[in-house]
Amino acid sequence: MSQYHRPDAGTLQTLKDIANKLRIHSIKATDASNSGHPSSCMSMAEIMSVLFFNTMRYSLKEPRSPSNDRFILSKGHAAPILYAAWAEAGLFSTDELLNLRKLDSDLEGHPTPRLNFVDVATGSLGQGLSVAVGMAYTGKYLDNADYRVYCVIGDGESAEGSIWEAMAFASRYNLDNVVAIFDVNRLGQSEPTSLQHNLEVYKARAESFGWNTYVVMGHSVEELCKAFHEASIVKGKPTCIVAKTFKGQGGPNVADKENWHGKPLGAQSEVTRQAISSQISNPGPHGITPPTPTPVPEVDISNIKLSTPPTYKEGDKVATRQAYGTALVKLGENNNRVVAMDGDTKNSTFAIKFKERFPDRFIECYIAEQNLVGVGIGCGCRNRTVPFISTFACFLTRAFDQIRMGAISQTNANFVGSHCGVSIGEDGPSQMALEDIAMFRSIPGSTVFYPSDAVSCERAIELAANTKGVCFVRTSRPATSILYDANTVFEVGKAKVVRQSSSDCVTVIGCAVTLHEALTAADKLQIDGKNIRVIDPFTVKPLDVDTIVENARATGGRIITVEDHYTWGGLGDAVCAAVSPYKEFEVHKLAVTEVPRSGPSAKLLEKYGISANCIVKEVNRICKA
Repeated sequence: MSQYHRPDAGTLQTLKDIANKLRIHSIKATDASNSGHPSSCMSMAEIMSVLFFNTMRYSLKEPRSPSNDRFILSKGHAAPILYAAWAEAGLFSTDELLNLRKLDSDLEGHPTPRLNFVDVATGSLGQGLSVAVGMAYTGKYLDNADYRVYCVIGDGESAEGSIWEAMAFASRYNLDNVVAIFDVNRLGQSEPTSLQHNLEVYKARAESFGWNTYVVMGHSVEELCKAFHEASIVKGKPTCIVAKTFKGQGGPNVADKENWHGKPLGAQSEVTRQAISSQISNPGPHGITPPTPTPVPEVDISNIKLSTPPTYKEGDKVATRQAYGTALVKLGENNNRVVAMDGDTKNSTFAIKFKERFPDRFIECYIAEQNLVGVGIGCGCRNRTVPFISTFACFLTRAFDQIRMGAISQTNANFVGSHCGVSIGEDGPSQMALEDIAMFRSIPGSTVFYPSDAVSCERAIELAANTKGVCFVRTSRPATSILYDANTVFEVGKAKVVRQSSSDCVTVIGCAVTLHEALTAADKLQIDGKNIRVIDPFTVKPLDVDTIVENARATGGRIITVEDHYTWGGLGDAVCAAVSPYKEFEVHKLAVTEVPRSGPSAKLLEKYGISANCIVKEVNRICKA
């Protein structure tokens, strides 16, 4: 175990000087943009100085190198001091800091990965630690590397439950390579925080969650140097540093004063900068070179394929949720960077198949869906893994903010939501995902898969593994018949016409359970001499507009959409938007229009107007001739 050696007086003074320079950069940058959060930056200046100029190992040539230590600024509104730290380190000119928040600058109001030193977007508070522990898990158990992860958390955002979900996760998995720094500056946005400077409560809470915890004066570079060193030699526990700081530290009329959140210093700027400058012994440059990180192995996450094609036979009935588990194992057999995680529903989502085959690559996140999503995003950072994140689709809605922030973070993460719609049956509306398609369709750059049989589900999982951005695969509880053979080729944005004739009177578009109901309806209608065309979209986003338009024209411009989802924002709305430029089309939507009840699956489909009988009635209404 390495002993702590107190830095010499010159080093300590240099770290103090850098901290004060970071304060001044933050003030100047926010003055130049006439907006921002200088006081929130000023409280954490010593933390940033010690981390970036004494503790962390990283390469300036490659700020997001997989070998580097990681830094997450969970309190994203303090972005100016993050930018200042990298500028002082020499990544770019400090003059560029004055372009903060300008339209043509990547130095945005809160960090995003447009910058080559930012892994994930932050600013929606309470999310950074979940990403950090996902990175730390990857480092310890998947990369077997020695890089460390540091996350600065604001005391105000520590009221978010997701922080404590992440705290529980880190101690459960003994993540001794992660350090959470609570910047306890006492003041929130509109009033003091609930605990203010009651540091012992923060300490007790962190320790009760199983963290090795230190309380330090956050403006003492010596105390911080020692705490970060001791954190590096602790084994089996994550470390929390509770740092007492003052918002606006260094400003004679700003420090520890209310009503300075989110405001440039204005009339107080000059006197504050002068006061801080007077504390600087050596303005630099300081010539500090960060320690060289230990190289990590290269990984390849491209062109991931199923190890074997689907093996289902005609006449088989298999739930797509079950096919998900099968496909995931096949991907894992072909690429050892495929990982899976779940929120204690793995025996229902069938992610359990992956756990049984690859226990070292399965992460149980328990019933903490916000952290589940954050951990998945963290695992996917720096292209170290291909994460698959599963739970009941309805429970992903509670992590919508994490998912939308994942999109802003340019994350590549795959979400698999099972138990969708009224077709799950007796469990009732709290378990029925009926808004999930709308949610994922609204995510910029997302891909929404809705496979209708086990074959297409396996192929959807394979495609998702190779598709950039946020992917969502919606799987169903009921077993459904096999529609496709193993050699069928599936593509993102390409639909399948699964039934057609030369005399079809309407085009019916359905997915999964409702596609099978549409095929049953087609059989019933054919007895009465009516034919319908049936389309499986495969992806609801992007939608295959060309196939829909071509086939709808062949059926007199008449379209029926039928979906096990609320009528708002789902398949029907996607089709309506797609054909809106064409005046000759009419779209009739069959969907769930009210909060449903418990009951048998078939009766619920009937009651809420999306069964085969309901499709028959709608076809007969539309195609009267």
